[in-house]
Amino acid sequence: MGKVPEGYNAVMNSDTANRLLTINREFYNRFGDQFSATRQRLQPGVKKILETIQNDVSVLDLGCGNGHFLRELIRRGHAAPLLGVDFSLPLLRDAQSTPGVLFREVDLSQWTVDSGQWAVEGGWDVITMFATLHHIPSNEMRLDILRTVRKLMKADGKFILSNWQFLNSAKLRSRIQAWDRVGINESDVDEGDYLLDWRGGGEGLRYAHHFSAEELLGLADQAEMRVTDSFLSDGDGGNLGLYQIWVCV
Repeated sequence: MGKVPEGYNAVMNSDTANRLLTINREFYNRFGDQFSATRQRLQPGVKKILETIQNDVSVLDLGCGNGHFLRELIRRGHAAPLLGVDFSLPLLRDAQSTPGVLFREVDLSQWTVDSGQWAVEGGWDVITMFATLHHIPSNEMRLDILRTVRKLMKADGKFILSNWQFLNSAKLRSRIQAWDRVGINESDVDEGDYLLDWRGGGEGLRYAHHFSAEELLGLADQAEMRVTDSFLSDGDGGNLGLYQIWVCV
């Protein structure tokens, strides 16, 4: 078992964690349509990942958003099961216009393998989680999700994730807001936790965690997985997304 990263609460207060989750639920339900309108093209890093996925492998996409990634797989002739899950109904409405893909409303913060609804025979070949883990508060909750990922993957499967590197952009750093705007004490959140504003179609607030590569290595270890590849991509500087590939150990 790995140690809790320095600068973290040993266990984040449940009220704080739930408040952070509520901030994001409210944001994506209120601004889901506007957010989707800004996500009509795949990020360069996602395109790079697409080239590695064969047409005969099953794919589970966690935090699928408006479904563009799975839609592109279908466009390329994908012939194996595809499942996308997200909690935002506005985003899922866009996603469900994609024939050949199953989409479900799921809150990953409450996600467990509690029925056969997640199963494919032998496990999923590929599980993806693009720009989603950074919206999950607390080391404990992230590990619950990552351990579920491992249970659902084939023994030789791949977990592919990306995380927002917003501190690499001066423009995005300028959007960081004080925690007292949402009634949270800064001492109750973890190092790397931030509140950022949104300025499209009205003002909104989102919670996000800024992961380091070292922090993700630690999470992979605690989830009994290991990182086999890591690269930066996206944005004008090519460094706004940290992509990694994990496998089981």
